Amino acid sequence: MTLPHPPASSAPARRAAARHGARRRLLLLQLSAWLAPAWLAAGCANPAPTERGQVQGAQYEHSEWLQSEGNRITQAAMRANLLSLRLLADKLYRRNPAEWRKSATSLEAALARLDTAIGDAQPWPALHGKRDVAALSAALAPDFSGDRVGAFIYACADTIIAAHGGKQAFYYLDGIDPQHIYNAARNMEIALWILNSRRDAASRPLLMANEIGPAGRNLSFEREFGKIIGRLDLLANYMTERYRRAVIGYVQSLLTAPLLAFLPVK
Repeated sequence: MTLPHPPASSAPARRAAARHGARRRLLLLQLSAWLAPAWLAAGCANPAPTERGQVQGAQYEHSEWLQSEGNRITQAAMRANLLSLRLLADKLYRRNPAEWRKSATSLEAALARLDTAIGDAQPWPALHGKRDVAALSAALAPDFSGDRVGAFIYACADTIIAAHGGKQAFYYLDGIDPQHIYNAARNMEIALWILNSRRDAASRPLLMANEIGPAGRNLSFEREFGKIIGRLDLLANYMTERYRRAVIGYVQSLLTAPLLAFLPVK
């Protein structure tokens, strides 16, 4: 029994199917050639070393549902800056033990007292009600007789918090003025310069901090303050760019709306 020959009318259909298959294979080859470098780069790239620690994000919080991306970035920067100030307080107290003895029975108690004052926005008694930049001026005055480390770190934290609208947590309706953040960065630069250069009545440094001498170099205070200033500057630039792009995006949507309109089909 012989199989029937396909009708002649199916030949054009076979040729069309063959052309379609050829175009499909060509498209797949082009796509593979385009993606090959990316695949090779991903396959050959070595994982980043983790000997000195791993990058970690913040723990999940229910309040995140009430926060935008900008709120999260602002809050992360705030927490990092307060942690840097806490580290600076510990280092300054260790280099200037006479300061914590003016207000506490131990170094740990002095740090705990400072944490509570900053976290709960409580006034620092030795500053007599002064806040933000006024507190900075008082803490760096040569005749200040209280716990200078605690007053100085408290004033730095209060200045940064005041620049963020007096808040340490941020939600959708919270607005931040980038210029205030920028000004806070400059205030930290000025405070660091005064700390390094000003002397008391006996020509001694206000606080023992950075040190460069025959015994060695200790610039860890400078580096930690540099991190704080860098975060503030980056946040100010980010907020400025965010607001600028919002305006540009709105204008772009108005200009492109006629081009993206659907056309009638009947």
